[in-house]
Formats: sequence, structure tokens, C-alpha cells
Amino acid sequence: MARIVLTDANILFASNDISQYVTSVSLSTSYDVIDTTGISTTGAARTRVAGLADNSITLEFNQDFADNALEELINGTNTTNGTVGLVVAMQVKPTSAATSASNPKYTFSALVSEWQPLSGAVGELATASVTWPISGPIAKAIS
Repeated sequence: MARIVLTDANILFASNDISQYVTSVSLSTSYDVIDTTGISTTGAARTRVAGLADNSITLEFNQDFADNALEELINGTNTTNGTVGLVVAMQVKPTSAATSASNPKYTFSALVSEWQPLSGAVGELATASVTWPISGPIAKAIS
């Protein structure tokens, strides 16, 4: 079984490659659990089915105010509002290589519901961390 070490992950945000800023990425899917237990259920145990999916993406960034591209893209500038509060198209791949069965492409729309422009303590790297809900499904492509 092949293993992969993430050293070249590819993350697009509103068609902009933000991979150079990302230090950690996590795509998550969970489902609402719907209880279907009835009075006549045998076995004295609850029964359940999956309800709606709830997808999200968690990203950790190295902040770069000298470059300022990440901050301007997400939080805006004095003349633009950025993308906070908007739904933005995103794409995530394990590597920057062509999409394939061993390098699937995940595409989705994320609601930029939060932005933490600065986090860190004295002597630490300035970082930002977010978890954005995904609006709709996550599509997986292998070609």
C-alpha cells in the first residue's frame, strides 16, 4: 500500500493558488444522525439512518503581511471587501500533479464565515486558522 506525505498539496481559493501559505488542510464530512427507532423495534436497540451531510474545510496558514496577497484575497484592502461572508469556489489536491486516481481533485464551494488575520505569541510565527462550512457537496474527480 502506497503512503503519501503532503509536501506539494495544491489548494485553489477563488481560482488563486494559496498553497504556499497553507501548512495544514483537512476536508471533513459528517452526517446528521436520524433516529428511526419505533415502538415495535426488536432487539432493544436504536436504529438510525444518515440525514444531511455537513462538509467543512479547515486550513492553517502562515501569515505574510509583507506579501499581503493572502490577507487582501480573504480580508480585502482599504478599497475592497475581500471574501469574508461570501461563498467561494475551492479546489484541493494532494499534489500539484495532474488529476488522477492517485491524485484526486476535490472541488466545492466554501462559505468564508470567519477570518483570523493574526495569531501568535512573542517569538512565534504569525499564523491564521479557519474552519469554513462547505455549501453543498464535495465533488471528487480522478481524471
